[in-house]
Amino acid sequence: MKHWCAVAGWLLGMALLRCGAAEAGLATREWTIDGVARKALVAAPTKAGGGAVPVIFVFHGHGGTMGHAALSFGYHRLWPEAVVIYPQGLPTVGALTDPEGKKPGWQKAAGDQGDRDLKFFDTLLATVRKEFAVDARRVFATGHSNGGGFTYLLWAERGDVLAAVAPSAAVPGAAWARKLKPKPALQVAGTNDELVKFAWQERAMTLVRKLNGCAATGEAWAQAGKITGTLYPSKGGTPFVSLIYPGTHTYPAEASALIVRFFQEQTAGK
Repeated sequence: MKHWCAVAGWLLGMALLRCGAAEAGLATREWTIDGVARKALVAAPTKAGGGAVPVIFVFHGHGGTMGHAALSFGYHRLWPEAVVIYPQGLPTVGALTDPEGKKPGWQKAAGDQGDRDLKFFDTLLATVRKEFAVDARRVFATGHSNGGGFTYLLWAERGDVLAAVAPSAAVPGAAWARKLKPKPALQVAGTNDELVKFAWQERAMTLVRKLNGCAATGEAWAQAGKITGTLYPSKGGTPFVSLIYPGTHTYPAEASALIVRFFQEQTAGK
């Protein structure tokens, strides 16, 4: 049953990508960057929040689509006061799968592929700043798997514009992890992840806690389904939250609401 649900979700995501119409409130947008067409689904706020609006960038995993990301992550439904952007990746050689690079994904390091995806992020952010009254203190990024790795890369390369990040099933690249600066962060990790091993993610989470000056001992933060959320406070205002679940590489649906809660608790420079 789970297999067929996953297949059905993927097929629906592909259909959304092809037709460019996902659901009410989502619009397919297109940009040309260095001669290459780039697309994203953009959800404008559907509920008044008063004042400037927050922005969430959501990056699908390797082989994913913007349509399936909108369907499965659903941040625009969970935070209707926010602008939510689901970018579409381009064919990319996978670090753990897809050695021929036939499936869509994201660059893995600064300078990779002409920084095509960092440029895409810059263009998307510039666009929403022109079209909406964006709260510069509430710009967030999250992503799963390869999208989570790109979230870490954004933290390293564009961290000055991000209030907080929430990678899932991912680790930072060794070559640029040292560029990370303290920032509120959340990590989603499955203890039985068959691709991005939990031990690798544990090392990444330890690195982030040390970087953020967090307390050595965590405290209960949230419980959702099989997810256990633990908060590691930081006197410097850069807390870390781990969302651990006894699952595989598959993203747990309950995580999205907890990520939204975490983002809502963070404001850059407050």
